[in-house]
Amino acid sequence: MTTFLLAFGAFMLVILLMSVGYIFQKKVVKGSCGGLGAVGIDKVCNCPEPCDARKKREAREAVRAAKLAQWEKEKIL
Repeated sequence: MTTFLLAFGAFMLVILLMSVGYIFQKKVVKGSCGGLGAVGIDKVCNCPEPCDARKKREAREAVRAAKLAQWEKEKIL
């Protein structure tokens, strides 16, 4: 039980120090490896052609964006 409490305390101390660093420096906590771009992957799904479900979702989002733009235009005029 003592080991657990020490480990928990150490993690809490690290989290506290990171939050204090963020508050005072206004910097984002980020990794050092560069993410997926470092291994040559441009997007999460490295498929050359998106699947049908993604195409449908993107089409719906495009329609919503067009409707919103039209609504904003009519609202302004």
